Amino acid sequence: MPIFDTHAHYTASAFHDDRDALLAGLPARGVALVLDCGTDLDSSLASLALAERYSFLYTAAGIHPESLIEEDASTRTRFQGDWRAEMAAIRPLYDHPKVVAVGECGLDYHWPIPKEEQIALFEAEIRLSLELDLPIIVHDREAHADTYALLRRYRPKGVVHCYSGSAEDVRWLTAQGLYIGFGGVTTFKNARKVLEAAAAVPPDKLLIETDAPYMAPVPFRGKRNDSALLCHVADTLAALRQVTPQQLLDQTLTNGCRLFGIHPAD
Repeated sequence: MPIFDTHAHYTASAFHDDRDALLAGLPARGVALVLDCGTDLDSSLASLALAERYSFLYTAAGIHPESLIEEDASTRTRFQGDWRAEMAAIRPLYDHPKVVAVGECGLDYHWPIPKEEQIALFEAEIRLSLELDLPIIVHDREAHADTYALLRRYRPKGVVHCYSGSAEDVRWLTAQGLYIGFGGVTTFKNARKVLEAAAAVPPDKLLIETDAPYMAPVPFRGKRNDSALLCHVADTLAALRQVTPQQLLDQTLTNGCRLFGIHPAD
């Protein structure tokens, strides 16, 4: 079962005790590819170090909006909140062949992060993705209106990860060329709206993701997530879309490779 986990965070502290053993064991558990996402300079560098060790792992480099306020993020510890300087420090990473996207970046209105600052950061990262011709990994939490306004204005290629919007918005987002990512939330009891949105995604714009170590699917909800658990998400989405789990995994693998310019033989 060729799983492509298009959004994970294996540099997170939840993996400190067994990171190498877990990553080394993923291929035997059906995982073909993983896109690991940075959230600041330090995590982007750590992710790239993993990508250089594991052939199936690739990196997205960028600044998450939460890094503007997280005390241990390099945005604050190394750059004192100057995200423009941090973007400049991250920029050389995009020359590496295993860095295939800009992100994770976007807008998060759940936390008390200054809105004007995070909008300016997100806009700068969208412009960078267009300049570099790389896809962008979009984080959108309780910020649909402003996120969509920027996506409509700039029309970047990329994925809206951990999608929480409506089925109606899926239609224009995918018509504009964006991909839509779904994970463990699809297996939750209260997932009706998410499943309606997932059913509306064209086959060639659907991606699956863990956001590991977070958002583990049922029956592992509340525990640490990892890429192999996407088989449960695949089962749920396959039943929803009336295809086999194998067909869904094959399709999402193809979609992810197309978006991120990855050839599995690499």
